[in-house]
Amino acid sequence: MELHHEFTVPVPVEDAWRALLDIERVAPCLPGAVVEDYDGRTVTGSVKVKVGPVTVTYRGTAVFDEQDETAHRMVLAATGRETRGQGTARATVTGSLAERDGGTAVSVDTDLTVTGRPAQFGRGVLSEVGDRLVGQFAACLAERLAEQAPGEPVVDEEEAPPLDLLRMAGVPVAKRAAAVVVGALALTWLATRLRRRRRASGHR
Repeated sequence: MELHHEFTVPVPVEDAWRALLDIERVAPCLPGAVVEDYDGRTVTGSVKVKVGPVTVTYRGTAVFDEQDETAHRMVLAATGRETRGQGTARATVTGSLAERDGGTAVSVDTDLTVTGRPAQFGRGVLSEVGDRLVGQFAACLAERLAEQAPGEPVVDEEEAPPLDLLRMAGVPVAKRAAAVVVGALALTWLATRLRRRRRASGHR
């Protein structure tokens, strides 16, 4: 699926460019993300995603295929696999920065493929989650840019909580998910009743 998001940060484009490439610095703004290693081009780490009562951890790498400082354009290719399951996640993220009213406008295009539990929500829900996630990321990034100058060491923090898909998508999605569960239970109950009736009829 293809997703598009835009946000702005109140700093000049050069500062925003350096900040977005400072992976250890911006990673805490992404719920569930943990960076284990970064050599300037390849990021190794994990992302935890909570789907109802189940938490799924994806481990993998993300590689900068492009870092065009002149055009302020970057392309990041990421792949991950569930640590306890067969689910996978692949994403190609293209970001471009442009000066706007003294700040920086950031445009992000994501080509995302997900298998496993998170895939059950479909494009609509994942798009909702993406909108909220980008909004949260933009606010966090703006706050960090205002507080911390580029190049300063990042203070170690507690382990990041998982990205909660239901909470991030909001109450309507949670209600839809609950409706699906209730519907499944109703169908199961109905099928059980029908089987019992057939068995009872067979013994007459």
